[in-house]
Amino acid sequence: MTTVPTDEQAGRTSVYRPRDRVDVRLTLGPLRRGGGDPAWWFAPDGAIWQATLTADGPATRHLVVRADGIHATAWGPGAERALADVPDLLGARDDPSGFDASLHPVVREAYRGRTSLRIPRSGNVFEALVPAVLEQKVVGLDAKAAWRRLVLQHGTPAPGPAPRTMRVPPSAAAWREVPVWDWRRAGVEEARAGAVLRAAVVAPRLQEGADLPIEEARRRLLTVRGIGPWTVAEIASRALGDADAVSVGDYHLAHLVGWALTGSRTDDAGMLRLLEPWAGHRQRVIRLIELTQTTRAPRFGPRMPRARPLH
Repeated sequence: MTTVPTDEQAGRTSVYRPRDRVDVRLTLGPLRRGGGDPAWWFAPDGAIWQATLTADGPATRHLVVRADGIHATAWGPGAERALADVPDLLGARDDPSGFDASLHPVVREAYRGRTSLRIPRSGNVFEALVPAVLEQKVVGLDAKAAWRRLVLQHGTPAPGPAPRTMRVPPSAAAWREVPVWDWRRAGVEEARAGAVLRAAVVAPRLQEGADLPIEEARRRLLTVRGIGPWTVAEIASRALGDADAVSVGDYHLAHLVGWALTGSRTDDAGMLRLLEPWAGHRQRVIRLIELTQTTRAPRFGPRMPRARPLH
């Protein structure tokens, strides 16, 4: 991948030519928290914009798929690092060669049209941690709304010619300064807000996990009170490129996997048994099932009450 520096308005550019075809939208989909995520914009013309906070500072990334590769442009103090991270972001470290989709007809059919799906690796642990914590034990729509509100309030404008509504998510230090009433107005109770604040205190140590064996990264995350195996799996599948991550404890995932693979709902233990033949690629199987079976499956489990602003 070659990088070409240009003037500040034009940004810095590079072209990533992956060895195998990559479906950019499918690969990056899990990193965006809903269509209203201020840190992402999937444009109608096919371009993808992302605002992110790198180790060198804020950056905006713009990705366009063309015949000769994936063209990336970045702006801001973190532009050079944002470009350097594009291959990992698009799954360059993800190796699906040992994945056997033929073990089940549902997986085989789902994979047939999605062989270019990769497991992303953003490398940004804390940026993946906050929305994962916000998603703990609440309706997904409410978690996305909380993330949107808090990032719009406390994030910073995306560098360069990004859409004006885009924001760079707050730094760990900025999250520690969020007033308690802003958490409450976003519908985030003390338990989830507290987990974010405790993680913010040790954010540098958590970020170090991105360059360590994944088991050590998981261990460090689990030392933060309020972060358990479910949250760790959510973080690992997005920030660490963990193709084997399984979100045990999810309200609906076990039932969805059970229904897709057996026609019957199951629990976490049953889900783990069903996914065992794909050890090393269980997150890949889960993504394929979520992409193809979610709208077909019956609704499982009790409906969670909708969150309201807390006073």
